[in-house]
Amino acid sequence: MNEPARHPDVKPSDKEIRLVIAASSMGTVFEWYDFFIYGTLAAIIGKTFFPSGNATLETLLVWAGFAVGFGFRPLGAILFGYIGDKLGRKYTFLVTVTLMGIATAGVGLIPSAASIGIAAPIIVILLRVLQGLALGGEYGGAAIYVAEHAPPERRGFFTGFIQASVVGGFVLSLVVVLGCKAMLSPEAWAAWGWRVPFLLSIILLGISLWMRLMLSESPVFRAMQEEGEIAGNPFVESFTYPGNKKRIFIALFGIAAGLTVIWYTAMFSALSFLKGPMRVEDTTAEVVVGLSAACGMVFFVWFGKMSDRIGRKKPIVIGYVLTLLLLFPAFWAIGNAANPGLAAAAQNAPVVVGGPDCSYNLFDAEQKTDCGKLLADLAGVGVAYQRVESSALMLTVGGRALPLEAYPFADKAARGKQMQAWLGEAGYDLRKIQPSAGSLFTIFLCLLGLMFLSGMTYGPVAALLSEMFPPKIRYSSMSIPYHIGTGYFGGFLPLIASMIVALNGNPFSGLWYTWIIVAVAFVVAMWGLKGGPPRDFEDDA
Repeated sequence: MNEPARHPDVKPSDKEIRLVIAASSMGTVFEWYDFFIYGTLAAIIGKTFFPSGNATLETLLVWAGFAVGFGFRPLGAILFGYIGDKLGRKYTFLVTVTLMGIATAGVGLIPSAASIGIAAPIIVILLRVLQGLALGGEYGGAAIYVAEHAPPERRGFFTGFIQASVVGGFVLSLVVVLGCKAMLSPEAWAAWGWRVPFLLSIILLGISLWMRLMLSESPVFRAMQEEGEIAGNPFVESFTYPGNKKRIFIALFGIAAGLTVIWYTAMFSALSFLKGPMRVEDTTAEVVVGLSAACGMVFFVWFGKMSDRIGRKKPIVIGYVLTLLLLFPAFWAIGNAANPGLAAAAQNAPVVVGGPDCSYNLFDAEQKTDCGKLLADLAGVGVAYQRVESSALMLTVGGRALPLEAYPFADKAARGKQMQAWLGEAGYDLRKIQPSAGSLFTIFLCLLGLMFLSGMTYGPVAALLSEMFPPKIRYSSMSIPYHIGTGYFGGFLPLIASMIVALNGNPFSGLWYTWIIVAVAFVVAMWGLKGGPPRDFEDDA
């Protein structure tokens, strides 16, 4: 059942290749912009559509909505993978980018929960579902389209631009948000200006459609059409083709899961870490993360190109090893540089809580016990704490017992003020800060290092996945594991990491989720990925 990849006799010209890369990459930038703008504006979305009176709960609800979009990506991969293998690569990603643009603009038109109640978050979630479906079909289409136009010896280099385009979408979302904030007063931004980045999606949709309509169908797909070898049912054949179950397993757990948690930790977790626990001023945090992402885009293309020479496996597994070694030190360095006073206070005046029934329910607007209220108040201000067994309610800061008999347990607003006052007396400065230029440069270098690791693991992947699967079921076979891996392991990362941090108070504890997933991916990649120079698909069952 040998089915080598096809190389049509008529090769695309250099001009055609440039158009293919530009149109595919720009469309991918715009589509990921649409998807990421939700995460970039997570805080204001929580207040507008998910008001609960519990800041931690609002954050979790926003990230749950973020995760819903990712959760539907595998279904989009199945749906659009089927269409892409049956009807063609080009027209499929024209449909996906249109669906994404309309759904994103729709978020900017939804009235707030204060105006229409529970209907607001329901509509937001439904639009996130549409975004997830669209994105499930986008990446596979763009990556395969470029890969099937590229000469084999330059496939990693050319598809590296698609990988960099994912980062480009995140950078564009930050640039648009910062630009809108700069042109509007804080009051106008909070009232209606935050909707503008969503509405701009209509303009980006028009540009993307114009560029992609100039493209012709993939030469590999045209060759399959001429030979009458289009798959009958690409979804079913993805799981019945000899050896494909193993390939899908490797693609899911050895590639997609590992690379995506590195990327989301490097960008989204870092941004939330700076704006939340480290209390860096929002715009400053967005600028430094955006600059590091923009500069780091070159690593995705570079490692894609390098993989053409040294093979796809080597940079991926080395990137995994370096991530396991450097992830925690990188975030420790970011924390110390971002807010050294807060780090020193946590070291010199640790917070310890104890008491009967000392439990914290993340999804309760108000905790039921006094100890639970203390934990919620500490989580709300983002201060790390240690929970200990105690028969009596107690709270110590730096070893000093605080007078809990004076704590206003019945008044949430008063509790927050009292907790901040106590922590302030112990040296915790909970105001938003502006780090020094030297500290910002240190943060930038650490984030750039994380982007380097992301580029090592992400850059070669579009070429690798295209080469792993037979052409007639390639769209489905690579999209399904990719979007399950990125959708579930990556999409749920902010939610799971935030829950871990909220439950134990340690702002670094959420990194264990990333570390464990990368460790599993390393083991699977070492076992399942072929070493040596790149090669086109060949049966190995």
